Formats: sequence, structure tokens, C-alpha cells
Amino acid sequence: MNKPLLIEIGVEELPAIPFLKELPNIEKKWSDILEKFKLSTDFDFFYTPRRLVLWHREFNLTQEDTTVEQYGAPVAIAYKDGKPTGAAIGFAKKCAIEVDDIKTINNGKDEVLYFKKEEKGKASKDLLNEMINEFINALDFGKSMRWASRTDSFIRPIRSLIMMLGEEIVEGELYGVKSSNKSFAHRMVSYEPFSFDFAGDYFCKLDKNGVILYPEDRKKIILDQMKDIESQNNLKIDIDPELLEEIVAITEYPTALLGSFDEEFLELPEEVIVTSMKEHQRYFAVYKEGKLSNNFIVVSNSKTEDFSFIVAGNEKVLRPRLSDAMFFYKNDLNNGLSNEGLKNLVFVDGLGSMYEKCEREVKIASYLAEVFEIKEKELLTKAVMLSKADLMSEMVYEFTELQGLMGYYYAKAANEDKLVFTALKEQYLPDGEDSDLPSNKFSAIVALSYKLDNLMGLFSVGKIPTGSKDPFGLRRAAAGIVKISMEHKLEVNLSNIIDNLLDTYSGLKKEKLIEFFNERLFKIFDVNPSVIKAVLGSGEGDIYKISQKICALNPIVLSDDFKESSTTFKRVANIIKDIDVNNTLNIDESLFEQDEEKDLYETYTLLINKKYNTYEEELDALFSLKPKLDKFFDNVFVNHEDENIKTNRKNLIGLVYQAFRNIADIKEITI
Repeated sequence: MNKPLLIEIGVEELPAIPFLKELPNIEKKWSDILEKFKLSTDFDFFYTPRRLVLWHREFNLTQEDTTVEQYGAPVAIAYKDGKPTGAAIGFAKKCAIEVDDIKTINNGKDEVLYFKKEEKGKASKDLLNEMINEFINALDFGKSMRWASRTDSFIRPIRSLIMMLGEEIVEGELYGVKSSNKSFAHRMVSYEPFSFDFAGDYFCKLDKNGVILYPEDRKKIILDQMKDIESQNNLKIDIDPELLEEIVAITEYPTALLGSFDEEFLELPEEVIVTSMKEHQRYFAVYKEGKLSNNFIVVSNSKTEDFSFIVAGNEKVLRPRLSDAMFFYKNDLNNGLSNEGLKNLVFVDGLGSMYEKCEREVKIASYLAEVFEIKEKELLTKAVMLSKADLMSEMVYEFTELQGLMGYYYAKAANEDKLVFTALKEQYLPDGEDSDLPSNKFSAIVALSYKLDNLMGLFSVGKIPTGSKDPFGLRRAAAGIVKISMEHKLEVNLSNIIDNLLDTYSGLKKEKLIEFFNERLFKIFDVNPSVIKAVLGSGEGDIYKISQKICALNPIVLSDDFKESSTTFKRVANIIKDIDVNNTLNIDESLFEQDEEKDLYETYTLLINKKYNTYEEELDALFSLKPKLDKFFDNVFVNHEDENIKTNRKNLIGLVYQAFRNIADIKEITI
């Protein structure tokens, strides 16, 4: 039999950011507990800043009955001369029965000890309190707090607990709070709890008491209100998805409101205003005719008829924020960009100051400029040496997330070359999964220099990522280097870079860094892992070429007919496993005895001497050797009694293998 189950855990206001980080795991954690207690059913999870709600439309009143079976040692071992041995005694103890009650059963091979019992399912109401406590303890919000005289902790104090099965209040206790049929209204409706008689009554009374329980409903209300504001005022609201989720998490009764600030503040760079509003105030930026306007959207959690005082209050709070930003901005413009202060700013212990970091980046940029034939070498040096100068600015001190961007504005105001100020803005790109990339080769080199110095420098002083810990973002740096090289077709050879700059990074172990970098490729490329392993097996060190080879080979490996082809080319790899394919393999055509070996060699020679525009073309040509190879294997005996003929035939197959290995080591591919 089933009944509806309502669970509400009432809390003081949850902090949005840690809550949202754990949100994707919450339903899974409750599902795991349901499974553990043999009460798995469908459910919904809802939340507001002051409550976590689990709702089962149908919940089993009891666990299902189960049959427990235990198998023990063979009878021949369990008994000697008719008396039980330790095996029988231990089995009886394990099953909580007397030795005389042990049964036996034939398992198809031996007669073994056997025990079977029926376990009646427990009433779910007797389990719910344990389940809820286990659920709450499983939630991980990163931080927790203690309150009153309690020694245990949670992210926020727990103030109420509802566990209602049908119309029955299930007895229970959570953090000293006993279960009841009382919940709390929106604070602007009442500070007193309200009671209800059954689950449907709970949902109705929540709504009447100013609480919109469903997150998706709150989101829709906010978005609909924003649309109305846009159409009524001819504005366009920048709906930041992360900010929207945060607003949904901190409101129970949201109302989107339009506020404004003095137009004089529009003199500030757009990003400064948007960052100040979003990060400090949780406001949405507003645009008019494609330009940032002196408006903002604040989402109120108040339930009132008059929102004017709320708008005025938020406008009053924003003004000093923007006034401070304007003060910082004008001071920074007056002071100009200078990197002298970087000499006193430590980068990382063992790697000197930020100024010294810039000097190392200049060495990398100079080397890359030679490789990629960049003519503006003086500008490149200037861009790199100025790249971290905005760290000394008042604006970046206040808004650290604007580093690089403020350097762009200050360099632009100082009439620096466009290449320089653009590179300053783009030096940290890509800075996320879906981030933009540097817009030109000049900026790409500045960005590569930053990331390469991070990798080589931090590896040289032992700051290597372990497990899930990567405090310096080196995995992200490696991914960024790959993306930049692919975007701008830059042949970045990590091995050559390290060799040319090893004196600058005295403690760097080249093999360890390259191994780390290669491991990242398995995370960056969503392909058959053996494809990456095969491409790396080619000995290719150029990151751009590695990416091109991976992208060329993977579709072939995924194709329907590859399995048949792979059998042939695996045979190629097996035949040459006892010869050194790293050496030059000589062919003596006079030793050919059969048409199949002549035909294979002629076709191979034509293919190998042809020029290909892409790796795809080259791979298609090489895989077209399959019919020739099949005929060779069907009709030619490789292990000829004449050693010269035998070697000649193996060398022929070895040449085919070498041709493939220029792109990928085919023996590494698995499907």
C-alpha cells in the first residue's frame, strides 16, 4: 500500500553559491538512501532559501519482504566423522542459528551448507527518521556552522522538520528539532508558523503565505517580469544564467524591479559597471540600443504593494559603489600603466616576483616569435612586460576579476599600439570551457607565453597538480594551449620549447611535464582513447599536428567498416614486432617472387611519394592498401626459408607500418 510522503527541512536562509554547487547531487543522494533502505520510488525535490522539500506522491508504507540465502563450505569440510568443524560452527554463528539447524543443498558440484530465511519488510515510518538524518549528513556544502549548544553542524541552523506520511505525522528528530505539521510563511506575511492537515493542504497554504515553492516557477516569474520591463521601456536586459540561478535560490517571492543610476557613471568601462552590479549587488545589467544604459534590474524578495522604497534603497546602495569605481578609474588613468610595482609582488615561492615572471614570459614570447615569424618583436616584448601591470591598479585591487581587462583600457587610453592593448585584454584566454580565444596571432603568443610559464615554472618548483587539486589551474592552462594552437594553426612543440628554455627553469623535469600535458589530451578530446594513444605513439610533438591527427583518425576508427580493416592492420603490426622499424628498411625488388609482393610494393611507392593536403587524405590513401595487404597475407609466406627473402618481405610490411606510424601507431588502436 502507498501513501503520499512530504518531507520539509526548514532552515535559516541558505547561502546561494555553496547551495547551488551541491544542488546537482542532492536528488542522487536521496535516491541512494531510498535504494539502501529498499524504498526506492519516484520523487520531486524543491527548494527555497528557507526550506528543502522532498515530495513522494506515492511512498511504500513498508519495505518489500526479502529472502536471505547463505551458502557455506562443502559438507565434507564442515563435518569430520559426523562432528561439526570450525567451518560449520562459523557458518551457524554467521547465520545466527544453532549448528543443528543448518541445512545442506547441492550447488551442482558439491553438497554445501545452506541457510534460508524470509525477512519481513519494516514499516517505512520506522525508518524515515534514520533516512533523513543520513540524507542531511550526506550533503556537502563546503562550509558548516554550529548553533546554540549543539556540537554537530550544518550549513545553516535547522528550525523545523516535517515528515508527513498521508495524514500522519511521522515521529522524528533532526538536529534537536522534532517533526511536526508546521511550516513557515514568507517573513513579510508572518513570523508565526502555520499548520496543515495533509500534503495537499501544505502546498496550498505555502502559496497563500507568500512562498513560491517550485524553483522553475520562480524563474519563470522573474523572466516574464523582465520581458514586461523590456517591452515597456524599450530596454534589453542581460540575463546572466549563473546570476539568475542565484536569484532563484535566494528568493521565495521574486519581483523584478527597474532601477537607475546617474548617467555620469557611464564614463566607466562597461565591464566595471556590470561587475560591480553583478558581483556586489546581484543586479542585472540593462542595455538600450546596443549600449549599456544607466539602469539595472534588482529582484526583490519582498511581498508588498509598494516597491518604490526598495528601488530607492538599491539605487542608494549602488551609488557609492560606482563612485568608488570612478575614483579608482580616474586615479589609475592619471598614474598610467607601470610594471615597477610588480618587482615587490611575489608570484610563487621559488619563482620570484611578478616582474620576473613577465621577464620569463618575454623569453618564451621571443622564442615563439621566431618560430611563428612574428615581425613586431619589440611590441611583443612591450605587451608582455605590461601584461600584469594592471595588478598594481586600484581598480584591479578592488575587482580582481577585471585583471587584464583594465590593462586593456589603460593601455588604450595611453595610445599604445592596438596589438598591445588587445593582447593585454586577451592574455588569459581561454579562461573557461566555452571561453573566447585570442583574436590574432600576436595575442595568441602573449596568451601562450603566460600559460607556458605557469606550466614550466610551477613544475620546476614542484607545484604539480595531484588528484583533484589544481590550485594554479595548470590543467586549464594545458587545455588552453591546445585550443589556441588549433584555433591559430600554431605548431607549438612543447619538447622544443622546453629544450630552448631549460636554463630558465633549472628544476624542470621535461618528461614529467610532457607526460602531464599528454594526459590532458585524453580529457580535452572526446574521442576513442586509443586514438590519442596511437597518435602519441607516432612520436609527434607538435600540439597542432597532434590535434589534426586525432581529428583525422577518430572518424575512421568510429566508422562501421573499421573493425574489418583493423584486423588487417593489426596483422601488419604483429608481423614486424621483431624488427626495428626505427631503422631504414631496405627493399630488394629482385628478391620478389610473387605478384602480390610486387603489386603491394608498387602501390605503396605510389602512395608514399604523393603529396597530401590533409591527414584525412593521407589516411584514406593508406587504408586503401587493405586489399593489397589481404592478398599478400593470403598468398605470400612471409617466413621464407631463405633469410634474405624473409627479411625483404618483413621490411615491405615494415614500410607500410612506418607510413602509418607517421600519423599514428596502428597497433595501439582498440575498438
